[in-house]
Amino acid sequence: MKDSAQRDKQVRRIILIEGLANLLVLICKITVGLSTGSMAILADAIHSLTDLINNVVAWFVIHFSSLPADREHPYGHRKFETLTVFVLGSILVLLAFELALSAIKNEESEVVSSDIEIVIMLGVLVINILVTSWQHMWAKRLNSDILRADATHTFADVLITSVVIAGWQLSVMGYVWVDRLCAFGVAILVIYLAYKLFKRAVPVLLDEYAIDPDELSCIIKKVHGVKKVYRIRSRWIGNACAVDMVISVDPSLSTEESHSIADKIESLIEKEFDTSDISIHVEPDI
Repeated sequence: MKDSAQRDKQVRRIILIEGLANLLVLICKITVGLSTGSMAILADAIHSLTDLINNVVAWFVIHFSSLPADREHPYGHRKFETLTVFVLGSILVLLAFELALSAIKNEESEVVSSDIEIVIMLGVLVINILVTSWQHMWAKRLNSDILRADATHTFADVLITSVVIAGWQLSVMGYVWVDRLCAFGVAILVIYLAYKLFKRAVPVLLDEYAIDPDELSCIIKKVHGVKKVYRIRSRWIGNACAVDMVISVDPSLSTEESHSIADKIESLIEKEFDTSDISIHVEPDI
C-alpha cells in the first residue's frame, strides 16, 4: 500500500512538471503565432492549451485513482487511470481528424518568418522531445498507463509541431502541396498511436480476462485435493489484476483442510501471475 501511494505521488509530480513545460510551450506558440500571423501556429497553441488542461485533469485523476476501495467501488478506483488512457486516445483521434481537415481546407494566407521565431519553435520542439523521452522512462519504471499514454500524446505533439513548422516555412515558400502531404502522413500516424492506446484500455474497460482461464485451470488442478475448478474469472484493475473462482473438494474434508487447499492455490497463483487479489469459493464435490 505504501509502495502504491509512493508511486502515485511520483506520477503526480511528473504530471505537474509536464504541465509547467506545456505552459511554457503554450506561451511560446502564442507569441510566435501572433508575431508571424501563422494560423497553423496559433492552432497548435490551442492544442497546447488542451494539453495543459489534460495535465490538470490527469493530476486529479491520479489522486482519485489512488483512493482505497470503498462501498461504491469495492475493487478500488484504479480504472480511473484506464479511463484516462481511453480519453487521451480519443483526443488523439480528434487531433488526427483535425490535421486531416486542416490539410483539406488549407486556407492560404500570407505569413512572415524570422530567425528568432524559428529558433523559438525549434526550442518548443526540443522541449517536447525531452518531455516525451523523460515520460517514457518514468512510465516504464513506474509501470504507469497514464504516463505511457501521456508520453504517446506528447510524442504526437512532436510530430504535429514538426508539421506546423514545415507548413509554416513551406507556406512562405509557396509549396502548399507538401504541407498537405505531411499533414495527412502525420494524421495517419496519430491514428495508429491512438489505436495502440485503445488496444490497451478497451479490454480493461470491458473486463476482458487478465489471465487465460484454461491456463489457470490447468495449474490449479495440479494442487492436491482439488476435484473441480469452474467459474474462473479474472480482470485488470489498473496495472494489477483480480482473480476469483470456485473449486470443489472432497466433502469429507474439514473446514480447516479445505481452507488449506485454497491457501495453496492462492500462493501458487500469486507466484505464477504476480497478483494478490484472489478470491476462492470452496464447495463440496457432489
